[in-house]
Amino acid sequence: AALAYATAQDPSHAHGCTHGSCYPATGDLLVGREKSLKASSTCGSRRKEPYCIVSHLQDEKKCFQCDSRRPYDTLYNSISHRIENVITTFKPHRRKSWWQSENGKPDVFIQLDLEAEFHFTHLIMIFKTFRPAAMVIERSADFGRNWQVYRYFAYDCASVFPGISTGPLRKVDDIICESRYSDIEPSTEGEVIYRVLDPAIRIEDPYSPNIQNQLKITNLRVNFTKLHTLGDNLLDSRQEIKEKYYYAMYELVVRGNCFCYGHASECAPIDGIVDEEGMVHGRCVCKHSTRGLNCELCDHFYNDMPWRPAEGRNTNACKKCNCNSHSSECHFDMAVYLATGNTSGGVCDDCLHNTMGRNCEMCKPFYYQDPSRDIRDPGVCTACDCDPDGSLNGGICDGHDEPSLGMIAGQCRCKDHVEGPRCDKCKLGFFGLSAENPRGCQPCQCDHRGTVSESPRCDPVSGDCFCKRLVTGRSCDQCLPEHWALSHDLNGCRDCDCDVGGATDNHCSMENGQCRCRSHMTGRQCTQVESGSFFMFLDYYTYEAELAGCSVEQREHQSGRPSTWTGTGFAKVPEGSSLEFFITNVPYSMEYDLLIRYETQMPRDWQEVRVTIVRPGPIPTSSPCGNTIPADDLLTVSLPAGSRFAVLPQPVCLERGVSYTIQFEFSRYLDGNSILILGTTAANILISLLPRYSSLEMFIAGDPTSIARKQSYERYRCHEGAKSVTRPQISDVCAKLITSIVHLITSLFFPACQCDPQGSVSSVCDIRGGQCRCRPNIIGRRCDKCGPGTYGFGPAGCKACECSLEGAVTRFCDQQTGQCPCRHGAYGQRCDGCHAGHWGFPNCKPCVCNGHAEECHQRTGACVNCRDNTGGDKCDRCANGFYGNPVLGTGSGNQCRPCPCPDGPNSGRHFAASCYQDTRNRQVVCNCNQGYTGPRCDQCAPGYFGNPSQPGGQCQPCRCSNNIDKSDAEACDRRTGECKKCLYNTEGPECGVCKSGYYGEASRRNCRKCTCNFLGTERNQCTARDDCVCQRSTGQCQCLPNTIGLTCDHCKPNSWNLASGRGCEACGCDPNNAVNPTCNEFTGKCQCRRGFGGKTCTDCQENYWGDPRVQCRACDCDPRGIETSQCDQKTGHCVCQQGVSGVRCDQCARGFSGQFPNCQPCHQCFGDWDRVVQDLAVRTKSLSDRALEIQTTGLTGAYEKAFRDLEDKLALAQGIVNARNTTAEGVAVLMELIEDLRYKANVDASNELSALEREAKELNLTSDQLHRQLDILKNSNFLGAYDSIRISYNKSRDAEKRANQSTTTTPSTVSQSADTRRKTERLILAKKDEFNRKNAANKRALGDLSAKQASSISDNFTCLIIKLPCGGAGCRDDEGNRHCGGLNCNGAVAIANTALERSKHAEKQLNKVANAKTKAEEAKDKAQAALEKATNTKNKVERSNNDLRDLIKQIRDFLMQEGADPDSIETVANRVLELSIPASPQQIKHLAEEIKDRVQSLSNVDAILKQTQDDVRKAEQLLKEAKKARNRAEQVKSTAETVKQALEDAKTAQAAAEKAIQRARANIGKTEDRLAQIESETSSSEHDLNDAMDRLGRLGREIHALKLKRANNSVAAARAEETATMARDKATEILDGELTDKYHTVQELVDRKAKTVQEAKKKAERLRNEAKDLLKDAQNKLLRLAELEKGYEENQKTLEGKARQLDGLEDKMKAILNDINKQIQIYNTCQ
Repeated sequence: AALAYATAQDPSHAHGCTHGSCYPATGDLLVGREKSLKASSTCGSRRKEPYCIVSHLQDEKKCFQCDSRRPYDTLYNSISHRIENVITTFKPHRRKSWWQSENGKPDVFIQLDLEAEFHFTHLIMIFKTFRPAAMVIERSADFGRNWQVYRYFAYDCASVFPGISTGPLRKVDDIICESRYSDIEPSTEGEVIYRVLDPAIRIEDPYSPNIQNQLKITNLRVNFTKLHTLGDNLLDSRQEIKEKYYYAMYELVVRGNCFCYGHASECAPIDGIVDEEGMVHGRCVCKHSTRGLNCELCDHFYNDMPWRPAEGRNTNACKKCNCNSHSSECHFDMAVYLATGNTSGGVCDDCLHNTMGRNCEMCKPFYYQDPSRDIRDPGVCTACDCDPDGSLNGGICDGHDEPSLGMIAGQCRCKDHVEGPRCDKCKLGFFGLSAENPRGCQPCQCDHRGTVSESPRCDPVSGDCFCKRLVTGRSCDQCLPEHWALSHDLNGCRDCDCDVGGATDNHCSMENGQCRCRSHMTGRQCTQVESGSFFMFLDYYTYEAELAGCSVEQREHQSGRPSTWTGTGFAKVPEGSSLEFFITNVPYSMEYDLLIRYETQMPRDWQEVRVTIVRPGPIPTSSPCGNTIPADDLLTVSLPAGSRFAVLPQPVCLERGVSYTIQFEFSRYLDGNSILILGTTAANILISLLPRYSSLEMFIAGDPTSIARKQSYERYRCHEGAKSVTRPQISDVCAKLITSIVHLITSLFFPACQCDPQGSVSSVCDIRGGQCRCRPNIIGRRCDKCGPGTYGFGPAGCKACECSLEGAVTRFCDQQTGQCPCRHGAYGQRCDGCHAGHWGFPNCKPCVCNGHAEECHQRTGACVNCRDNTGGDKCDRCANGFYGNPVLGTGSGNQCRPCPCPDGPNSGRHFAASCYQDTRNRQVVCNCNQGYTGPRCDQCAPGYFGNPSQPGGQCQPCRCSNNIDKSDAEACDRRTGECKKCLYNTEGPECGVCKSGYYGEASRRNCRKCTCNFLGTERNQCTARDDCVCQRSTGQCQCLPNTIGLTCDHCKPNSWNLASGRGCEACGCDPNNAVNPTCNEFTGKCQCRRGFGGKTCTDCQENYWGDPRVQCRACDCDPRGIETSQCDQKTGHCVCQQGVSGVRCDQCARGFSGQFPNCQPCHQCFGDWDRVVQDLAVRTKSLSDRALEIQTTGLTGAYEKAFRDLEDKLALAQGIVNARNTTAEGVAVLMELIEDLRYKANVDASNELSALEREAKELNLTSDQLHRQLDILKNSNFLGAYDSIRISYNKSRDAEKRANQSTTTTPSTVSQSADTRRKTERLILAKKDEFNRKNAANKRALGDLSAKQASSISDNFTCLIIKLPCGGAGCRDDEGNRHCGGLNCNGAVAIANTALERSKHAEKQLNKVANAKTKAEEAKDKAQAALEKATNTKNKVERSNNDLRDLIKQIRDFLMQEGADPDSIETVANRVLELSIPASPQQIKHLAEEIKDRVQSLSNVDAILKQTQDDVRKAEQLLKEAKKARNRAEQVKSTAETVKQALEDAKTAQAAAEKAIQRARANIGKTEDRLAQIESETSSSEHDLNDAMDRLGRLGREIHALKLKRANNSVAAARAEETATMARDKATEILDGELTDKYHTVQELVDRKAKTVQEAKKKAERLRNEAKDLLKDAQNKLLRLAELEKGYEENQKTLEGKARQLDGLEDKMKAILNDINKQIQIYNTCQ
């Protein structure tokens, strides 16, 4: 049964339910359940019924009666055959009562209805009659609602239960039909046995749901469907025949136990069920916190995990809910359980104390978890204190602390616009807290641009905004008048700043700042005029003197230089002359300054110029100039020679719309011969910007703005810029003010640009002054005339006259025609040439042209347009293509005639550059053009083709791509141009391609022979090994499969075997075991990972074993005991020498003795004993196999029928056995046997465990030895030394981190020392003045006290005549001076003076402490510097290590390359082996230890600082003592002894301070010495590292050279492959042989030590794991053997007991048979 099976498998069964699943005892489920057992048919249930038996002939009685209306009674109703009679009672009348069905009824069932779920294990039925011919056993697990078949039984399964399998049984829940219990024999006491779990089937998991469901029942039913008959019922249908066929059963046993799912070890009666002895009850006494009839539920408040049956050692106990003491009820929720990752599914119900949540771990809404209270505290949840108007969700606060979510327990969650701990006030920028507002408060309706940023945006109650200085309005969204541009500026708005002249007032638009402009004005500030207009300069109204009728001196404008005049030049004004200017365009009625611009030609001043203003009539008094008197119109001015302008001494008042005449009289100059060149007299409309500007309102209004304008105008001297013609650069201030003046005076008249469209570049003029942009040489404001010295006004500007200085009278020409005024003999527009037929200006001569031309060049005299086929400067030779002598004249015999080559020029068949006539034979000789030959150039030259003899024919270069000999006449056909003799390995009609077998660019003559590797090229492309065809342009050969390269000389990546001649083969490297998919191109060997080998890494490496698909392990063989280093590749067992054994061949074999490896053969007697031992081993193994078989098949497997018979006989005899009393002697013997077995088991187990412990200790010792050997190996080679250095470096770095932490982390020892030091300094500084002040007060108090004491003493005593040595109050010395105190005196004065001196001394000591602190700081700085230097050294070491790694990688990469020659590799290997670090490993280790000691000694800095901290602490103590001394000094009025004691304490503290200072100085000195020592050693290390870096650099350069050499070798190898196959084969042998050996040698030198270290480590770990496994396995086997031995002994005892019972029963049975025989004889003889 599963229970028995589980019990045998579960070691914890004996411990009850504590350590795992538990099950109640098994018993007969029918005991006590007579009323639950029923049968569908019972003989005599309604009346007495007859029945007969099938008996032998000798039976006396064959028919009987049954009456089952009353229960069976031995005496009174022995013929009752109710169903309860089958229940086993072990009473003497067992075989006298039975159950019997009605006669002839085949379909009958027996049903057991249980009150709960039970485990059902097996069923036993013993029949009185024939066993049924067919029956079915069924069960229900849901109290009869659904039924399932356990097993079919039939004599003929195929006919009775067709379609049901007859077996064999493969699974425990298979439904089959069985025939062995349905035979007609025996006729009585036949048995039917059914086991739910067949013992022949192994059950892997007896606790699986499938097995448990198979055992679980609530109802059991046995259906009898067919009776066994003898056949007579088929022949005779009488009732008497049927009376002997019925079902009758002696005994029915239903074995099982109450079903508790492994959660109970006992069961109790269900309520209402009467307890009977031996009854198996149905209510489980649940453990594991379960409940229910069958423990099918978790107990109350134990629902944190889902209910599960107990399984083996796993109790699957129900887990108590965690409700944090706030609830006593919970339930399980599967969704919660899954959400928590199957860890917890309990949900608490009815949480108390204002808690909620799955574990009552949260507070309810409107409550929060008090962080200061435990979660289980009933008062952990506190009510929220939040304003409901300003809080979210009506005042809910954060329930608990959650930093990741920003939650703080009790914190109110305010609405968006609310703040405060209670959410009871509006945020900054909001007002009007209200519960109806979902955001709490309204936002302030404030324009953020106009609100003061440092203050709240608005009043939190009313909402009024706080505006900036220039902003107004409730929302601060409007600017004050005359302001605009509401913005984030400090004042909020900006001034309108409208132009005083261009705008009507200073008001502007608040949105865009646009001022209200006057007419024709634009721009935001009205500072611009409309398009096409301009601002006039102050001297815009200019009147030229040359227009007043005077002679004019023109001036030519020079580019790049400013002009000092206006117009065309100056007017010449002699002394005594006068000028009149008519003024008709006065723009504004005001006073004007009259400006005169001039240029004098005399060295002295012009003394007097009279100016008269002629008005058209009298001036009305109401007019603007009404105050002008006649004298104001008569003015005199002088013109200084050193100036270019002059201003009349007083202004002139002019009115708009009135015409004036201004007369100038140049009356007197100091020299009578003077002439004044007058420039411009200007009636400039000068506004008040000139010194007299009082008539303009913008300067005299009296407001601050007007005053500021006036001050700026005067400060920047804006009126000076308009006086000179050359205008200086004016400032922006002046430009703005002048523009405003112009706006005022020209408000009604704005002149237009009116730029001349031909003379100006654009119609837009300069906005200041109106000057148009003129074209070249054009002048005037409007660009409407040519400047002096130019002519031809037009769109291209004016052209310069360029009059010849030699031939022209002046430089000025006519501005219309450009004709210069020529001198006599000059000719031309510029007066710079001779007449026709002459040359050589200005000395003109006739042209010389031999009668063939009329004109010549003006400068050179060369003839122009020679006639008669002549040429040359004098027409003195024939032109090209002609021959003759033109110098001789123009006669018919001397003319130039055409060259006959073959025809003349312009004939279309002229192919000569020139010709000449041979003077000897008078033959014409042609100078042929290139490409032509022959006497008449009528043939093509070599290298050319064509037919020049035909009209239009010509010779062209042969198109042979420059690949022929052009001197060879047969290189190409002269008619067709076909190339016939291609050179430079080319071919084709134009020699344009390389020949077959060559490649390159034919046009560049670089066709080269194809260099294809014969082994890698397709065979049909090669006619010989060195003669292959390639692609003619690129040289690419046609490669075999997987072959690449221009010459097909190497394999594709991940392929090899070019030498096969069939193309390269794929490497086929195992993707899991190979380092990469590439392999050696020559051998195909893949680069395997460590532990793998073979060509493609599919095998284990040599000297390795295992399954390469899983893992390869190194052969761990002892070299002293093996035959070969290769172990068994599957098992890893080493091949041992004779006499050696073990997996590693590391111990002496059986039959050999001694200490390995010295194994000696044992004595020959060993063989005899060994055979005995082997025989015993075989027998033990057979017993072990038998035990295993018994374990597998069960004890009853082979003896099932015998056991069944034994059980039956034991059941008959059990009453007798139970009645017997076991003797005490037998019990004692049994107990002794049990104790003996237990002792033996304990001793054996103890011995085994002791041996295993010794073995484990030996393994630990071996591991320690291996670790020591590992250290030795690490320090005995380069890599090990490097590891040691790295470990020392790591330790140094850790020390550095500790040092850094001691100085940088907060808090640290250094920082705490510094804090203490700073506190001491602050205390000293803070208390110093107070100490000095109180010390002085103490001195004064002491003096007063002394005086008081002296006066009191003088009042009562007089100084003694005998002088006291210490004096006293009122005492005087011999000289009459007061005498008090002295040496060795202890009075108050002496003590006070001593206290004062000691306090001064203490102050000095405090200064020394401060100095010690300074030195400690210096020591700290030096330590920090040393730390930085150590860090730099560490970085250098790291860089050196990285460089070394890179170098090793470069060497490895170089050695991995295939093209390196053996000599280079050998050189590299030798250099690597010669390379050494700057010191030996011992020196490096010693140096590392010293560095580590020095770095560790840096920690003494902390000690020094700690000592300094103690000193500072003592100084603080000294300060406290000084304070105490001060207090005592204050108390000196009452007692002087207190002061003395205080001074003694100060003296003690002083001594301690001095000692501390001395120690600090000593420590600082030691620190400095150590730092210096570290610095020297660090510099030495740096020198060594630099030396190593230099060596690494040299080696790197040599490697680079080797790389170059390798590249050259690759080229040389490629060439050698083309020429010599044998050389390549030899190179392959070298590469496969010596090179591979050397490469492996180098690689092994680098990797061997690292492999050894790792293998040793792995070996130690493997040994440790094997030891653990061995120990565990041995323990398990010991336990298993003990169990088997115990089971074997118990079974043996059982067999022996049953055998003894059988013996007794056989005797008894013989006696009974004798009695029966006697009775038979009596009956037979009875009459």
